[in-house]
Amino acid sequence: MLHPRGALRHSPLAAVILTGGEVDAVAGLLHLRERQAFTLFATARVHAVLRANPIFDALSAEHVTRRAVPLDQPFDLPGGLTAELFAVPGKVPLYLERAGDDDMSGEAEDTAGLRIASAAGPAVFFIPGCARIPASLADRLRGAALVLFDGTLWTDDEMIREGSGEKTGARMGHMSVAGPRGTMAAFRDLGVRRKVLIHINNSNPLLLDDSPERTAAERAGWEVAYDGMEIVP
Repeated sequence: MLHPRGALRHSPLAAVILTGGEVDAVAGLLHLRERQAFTLFATARVHAVLRANPIFDALSAEHVTRRAVPLDQPFDLPGGLTAELFAVPGKVPLYLERAGDDDMSGEAEDTAGLRIASAAGPAVFFIPGCARIPASLADRLRGAALVLFDGTLWTDDEMIREGSGEKTGARMGHMSVAGPRGTMAAFRDLGVRRKVLIHINNSNPLLLDDSPERTAAERAGWEVAYDGMEIVP
């Protein structure tokens, strides 16, 4: 899919959309520094974070157009698609945390969800990070054809219990998949036709095909994303 077409240094990427400024959201930009033209869409807040770090000057200003888009306002993408960024509960990127600050929720533009639609098909929602689902977000997703949603942790304290980390999921800005206030419970009555868990941490037992957690998620109507996964309308 990303193989060069017609020229050795060609890339078929025409646009990149950032839903936040976390390292795992922006680090991939450094692989797109080979003077190929594309448009980089993000909130003004995230663009400011990129400008403040000179390593992202590796993106050629001659070829990469940086476009700030406001929340809740649709914008056009190549190929006849329309996109919209909207705020979801989250947190400030780890590298912007300040010692002694008890409120890590950040500003509205720090964590966003993405809606992409075409004139001929239903909308797709992409939400790789989400701390909770308030009523406004639930209403936005209700009846959606496809939602790709944050599946970082199965339980809030799994990294602490396994000794792989010192923070809860809530502290990192992620809601758990399981539990009475988890993702599966929150989506139970939303009528979403297809639900896919993404952004899954390596501590999450969902990654194991034969785990009881995978079985529970699949019984609740969820799919688990995998490398090379293709979703066909």
